Amino acid sequence: MPWSEVSVMDQRREFVRLALQEGANRRELCRRFGISPDVGYKWLRRWQAGDHELADQLRRPKSMPKRSVPEVEARVLAVRDKHPAWGARKIAHCLKRGGQTVPVPSTVHRILCRNERIKPSEKAAPSPSGHRFERDAPNQLWQMDFKGHMPLADGRRCHPLTMVDDHSRYALCLKACANEQRPDVQRHLTDTFRHYGLPEAFYLDNGSPWGDTSGVRWTALKVWLLKLGVRVVHARPRHPQGRGKNERFHRSLKAEVFALRTFRTLAEVQRALDSWRTVYNLERPHESLGMGIPADRYRPSLRAMPDRVPKIQYDAGEIVRTVSSTRSYIAFKGQMWKVPQAFCGEQLAVRPLDRDGRYGIFFASWQVGSIDLTRSQTVSDVSEQASAMSPV
Repeated sequence: MPWSEVSVMDQRREFVRLALQEGANRRELCRRFGISPDVGYKWLRRWQAGDHELADQLRRPKSMPKRSVPEVEARVLAVRDKHPAWGARKIAHCLKRGGQTVPVPSTVHRILCRNERIKPSEKAAPSPSGHRFERDAPNQLWQMDFKGHMPLADGRRCHPLTMVDDHSRYALCLKACANEQRPDVQRHLTDTFRHYGLPEAFYLDNGSPWGDTSGVRWTALKVWLLKLGVRVVHARPRHPQGRGKNERFHRSLKAEVFALRTFRTLAEVQRALDSWRTVYNLERPHESLGMGIPADRYRPSLRAMPDRVPKIQYDAGEIVRTVSSTRSYIAFKGQMWKVPQAFCGEQLAVRPLDRDGRYGIFFASWQVGSIDLTRSQTVSDVSEQASAMSPV
């Protein structure tokens, strides 16, 4: 991940937030952030002493005198001008987190109306009703998707790739991509895994590159994730409420980034995304988190990204076949059996099933097909069942 594109102080603040989480492996975090333990602990000492800017020099006193009403109003307007899409509640909680004496949200709303920052009739969008799904801890489930595409002034298209932790809402990756193809997605995943570690599972829709609208669930990207020990859970087709967190994240991204300006190049978009990701994770209050911030709930995974993607290991004595790198077939019992194309070049195991003449084709513990020797037919593809859970 090109961390050099993010400001030095933003990197320091993110490091400290993650290092202060309960159970955090601070030396491993130092390695992932590319700093020495001495530097990391120096930042922690400064933060714990009250220096939350972590600039090269202190730029403000630890305490501030009580502000007058005009000064408080100016602070409210400054936050609104910096974040034009934020409403009264977010502004009030943001100032409160910064140690400021602030009015209640209704007063903030009147300040915004009086200064023509919003119309008096504007109200916050109602919260969606129904049950909200949420994992119990960080890194149990990450959600990933593309936010459609947007035209750029240089004639190209931008495809924003988003990756969010289900429990904390922490934005792990936000990239301005030129396409939605697997090589670029896999490269960004690799950078993210190296920085934050590996999740237990991904929640994805059924489109390319992680799925196939024709019903084929086995893709090269999914096989790569499984080799890393990361399960893949697909959303149920025609069930958009199952992607509620992604949809809400995309609405915020549109309102707070893309609706405010036009962009000429991918590089311009990426700079805006880097800046917004920092605000989103470290400053922006979230109603679904009780007006807390994602950084207070997130900690990196203890499962580090390996230097090399491990090979699948099978037990001694198992029937193992290597799929050709050019033709997706395996040989068994004197016949050639077709398997999903995503397994070209991989090893698969053939295991007997519940009755004579029937065998399952497995990639580690995942069944990817079946063979029925009692019938003269090609291998039957085993499509995964869509998950019954709906992480909204």
